[in-house]
Order: sequence, then structure tokens, then C-alpha cells
Amino acid sequence: MAGVVHRYRHFGGRGYHQRVYLERAKPLEQYTTEELYARFRFGNADIKYIADLVRAKLQRRTRRSHSLSVEEQVLIALRFYASGTFYQVVGDNVGVDKSTVSNVVKAVSIALASLINQFVSLPKDDQIAQTKQKFFILGNMPNTIGVIDCTHVHIQAPHERDWEYINRKGRYSINIQLVGDADLIITNCVVKWPGSVHDARILRESALYRELQTNRPDGIILGDSAYPLLPWLMTPFLAATTPAQARFNTAHCKTRCAIERLNGVLQRRFACLNYLRVEPQGACNITLACIVLHNIATRRNVPLCDVHDAPEPVEEPDQPLHNIFLYI
Repeated sequence: MAGVVHRYRHFGGRGYHQRVYLERAKPLEQYTTEELYARFRFGNADIKYIADLVRAKLQRRTRRSHSLSVEEQVLIALRFYASGTFYQVVGDNVGVDKSTVSNVVKAVSIALASLINQFVSLPKDDQIAQTKQKFFILGNMPNTIGVIDCTHVHIQAPHERDWEYINRKGRYSINIQLVGDADLIITNCVVKWPGSVHDARILRESALYRELQTNRPDGIILGDSAYPLLPWLMTPFLAATTPAQARFNTAHCKTRCAIERLNGVLQRRFACLNYLRVEPQGACNITLACIVLHNIATRRNVPLCDVHDAPEPVEEPDQPLHNIFLYI
């Protein structure tokens, strides 16, 4: 990253500090395309495209005090999303202070989250036929336009109303509802509910539910047995008693596995979603940013890098983690 980072040197007894300027890293110049994918999950052209999307919200009015450019801010945020490590480690890697990383990740996440309606939407009329065909090829389930499921993003214990965020496995989390297509594009999302809230309630109180209850879609969405059976939402038979029901369940399972793969790809691409050391609102903004970036990466055919430089996910405990607080 072109620019400098401040370090302060103490002089004399009067507390005078002199700024010492150190060179920042320059990833776009320093790394090959493969190395950019491994560290930031995007290539040079993709990073510039993302920077242009958020430029209006992140552009600094002046370069006074060597402020970060939009590209530098995007790179810092992408490095955090990709690795999920501590802000201090990200700052050491790119040559900025820990507090700067925190502020940048917050600003970039809010800017990307504001683009959610631009990049996340259900298939349009002219896309529905192709969507149905792809799902049918996937699992022989006709008339399918989407698959739905919830996934948990683990967070540190919130400072307020922490009991609401304890999920059924005893961990603090945000419960995220996702709808996806056969290409693993996210077509709808709800990112706001505490981990204790059931999947069916998240759906019932969503804008998606109100819209599809009022205006029946030209097709069906597949969900697991946690969801209610609705005219536009198909769930499997709890106990298949006939060959026809067994075939239906098989086709339903093979088709619905697309949402399981989508969840896996999302958390593999952005390791930060395995555990976020932030308050719930910050976790929601980061998750929305990762959803936008996931759809950008999928539509631009960005390869999913096989290099894993992120810390191992925290193992599920047998007992609730009520008194553990991790701070950045």
C-alpha cells in the first residue's frame, strides 16, 4: 500500500513526540495474482472493481496526514474478511495500527452492506426459467427457484442481552437466513436475529415471507423440516411411506444441498465468519459485506483459493460459554 504509517518517538521531558514515517506494504504491486487470491480472495482487477463500488462513501477529502486511499481501505478489510484473525495481526501485515484496522473494517463493511439490494435479489421474470432448469439438472426437482436455510455466525459475548444470542449449541451467534440458487448465488438474506431465534420465526417475520405470501412466485423454494409447508415452500416428508414419497425426498435432498454448499463456500472464502470478535451490529455489517462480496466473486468467476491461512475454527463446546469475553 503506497503511503506511510505514523510512529511516535518521545523527546525530552516536555512530552514532545516526533512522527516517524514508515512505508506501508503495497500488495497490488508486491503480490502475484495467485498470492492476491490467497491473501485477499480477489485479484487485482476485482479489487479495483470493489474499490470503485464504495469509492463515493470512503473517499477522503484530503490526503492530509497521509490518509488511506480507497484501495488501501478495501485491501485492509479484505485481508480481515479472508483471514478472520486479530486486528493487530492484520495491521502488522499491511503496515497500519490496530485501531486503524478496526475503523477501516467498520467503514468498509457499512459501505458494502449498503449495496445489498444491488447484488442480492430473487430471480427476475426473464431468469426464472433458466433457474428452474439448473435446479432440475442438479436434483431432478421441477419448478424450483431457490433453496433456503439458516447458518450461525459465532460472535463474542455481547455486552447487552447476551442470553438472547446463545444458540442451541451453547455458543453466542447471529442466526443468518440465506436463500440461494443452483449457481451458489445468494438471492435473499436476513441478517439481524440472535442465535436463540428459530429458523421458522426468522422466515415468518421476514420481508420475503410477506412478499411471497401476497404475491405467489412462479416456482417453489425448498427448505428442510424446520420450516412450515407453504404453497411456495416445499419441505420433505418426515417419514416417507411410499416409493413416490421416497423419490420426492431424494430429489428434494439432492436439490437442497445447494444451500449447504453455499454456506460452506461462504465461510471458506471469508474465514472471519467462523468467529467475529465484535458486537452484534458490527457482526451483521461484516456478514452483509461478505454476502455482497460472495456474489461479486461468484458472478466474476473468482476462484476459491485452496490456501488456508486462517486460524482453525473454535470447536463446539459441550457447555455454554457464558463468561468468555474476547476483545480486539
